[in-house]
Amino acid sequence: MRKLSEVEAPYLKSEVPTFAVGDTVDVGVVITETVEKKGKLEEKERVQVFSGVVIAKNGAGISESFTVRRIVAGEGVERVFPIHSPKVASVDVVRSGVVRRAKLYYLRDRSGKSARLRERIVPRGGKGAKGGKKGRGAGEAEAAEAGAAE
Repeated sequence: MRKLSEVEAPYLKSEVPTFAVGDTVDVGVVITETVEKKGKLEEKERVQVFSGVVIAKNGAGISESFTVRRIVAGEGVERVFPIHSPKVASVDVVRSGVVRRAKLYYLRDRSGKSARLRERIVPRGGKGAKGGKKGRGAGEAEAAEAGAAE
């Protein structure tokens, strides 16, 4: 098993994007187009954005992938992207959704408002709602308490 991970190591991305199931993401996909210019064929690469909701994450290591679903012209479209693929240029989280499942396959049967997910509101304090005074970050609140104790 160790030999396999040593072979896979050079192909892994150094910075893996952090996102979860239920997040709405913009996936930048590298598209190769063949263009004829002055009688010669040239290959051009561009980045096309595929935006949708992450409905599943699968695998681990080099075979880790995620499934993104969106609605195009009233029809559901799903694409599976390998995280470590060189064709995946970027993954940007647009909004986070509150989910209670690891796989959101039930969204395939829903349309309209019932297919929406509630947005996860992330507090600005850093660690969470607890552990800090109102209006201050967690680190500032601890420093203020330490200064008051002395």
